[in-house]
Amino acid sequence: MKKLYIFLLLTIFNNQLFAQTNLGDFGRIVLASYVPENSGFPEESRQFLVSRLSQVTSNFGIGSNDPNARFVISAKVNVLTKDIIAGPPQKIAQQLEFILSIADVETQSIFSTISFQVKGIGNSENQAMIDAIKRIDISNPKVKSILEEGKNKIINYYSTNCDFIIKAALTDTKTGKYDKAIYDLSMVPEVCQSCYFKCLDLLTNIYQQKIDVEGRVIVTKANSIWSAKLNTSAAEEVSELLTSIDPNSSAQMEAKLLINKIDKKLRADQKARWEFKLKQYNDRIALKKESMRIAEEKSKRDAIASELSSNRNFELDKMRINSYREVAITYAKNQPKQITTNRFIFLR
Repeated sequence: MKKLYIFLLLTIFNNQLFAQTNLGDFGRIVLASYVPENSGFPEESRQFLVSRLSQVTSNFGIGSNDPNARFVISAKVNVLTKDIIAGPPQKIAQQLEFILSIADVETQSIFSTISFQVKGIGNSENQAMIDAIKRIDISNPKVKSILEEGKNKIINYYSTNCDFIIKAALTDTKTGKYDKAIYDLSMVPEVCQSCYFKCLDLLTNIYQQKIDVEGRVIVTKANSIWSAKLNTSAAEEVSELLTSIDPNSSAQMEAKLLINKIDKKLRADQKARWEFKLKQYNDRIALKKESMRIAEEKSKRDAIASELSSNRNFELDKMRINSYREVAITYAKNQPKQITTNRFIFLR
């Protein structure tokens, strides 16, 4: 059962990273707003349209600012008519057709599409277009229908492709791409319950492999540092390095052996300073383990109090899910931006 708690420490330590990171996009269906740069109208208008699309998705509760998001709401604009209104001052009136699409970036497929017309007036074509964009009714039943249809098709995608998602994650794990595997599995929304829980179970194993491998790398580096110097300075550097190993990593045993090796090697006149560092190391490990014990007891009490019908420990599930998602967020931030002028074949 202790494996259920292996991710708790990441939420308690690591400089409160979770409190500073937006985890909202994980575990739910989200759409990023996108308008191609080669859309053929002024950049100011394009950016304003992106902002308006974001208002649409936020109003529906599925907005996202992730530039690498897989699913997007995109727009194409066609100028149907353009009339000059005599002044002064002279005005331009444009009848515009907006075509909204919900799409999958990876497969280049469209889930749903609608079109509607809006008229805009301004001192220039750019101002007329911005005026038309302002007039887009985000509560329009057509807009709501495309979002509903797109959302349902995204759910269907995960439901029908769950086995492929899991297989791809396992392949990535075998090649050492743990963060990518965690990212892809974490993106499965909670509403796809069957697939979601399958991925959650797999995430536990993949994350354990990740911290085991990373722990061994750290121990190897620590051994090299110690072997090269064999002095107090090296001992201090090694102790700091080893504390970065996850307490539940299988590399902890090797770390302990190295610590003991260093302790025996140091001369008596060096030992006082080393013992202080050793105490700091042991105190950190003890603190982490005590925090885990407290969380375990709290979770058991909560489970009894709420008389849960399932054996799943929801309190700790929430903790470890955040741990997975933190890895996924870090992975996503380090990826190159996917947005290009030819991002979607169907929008060229």
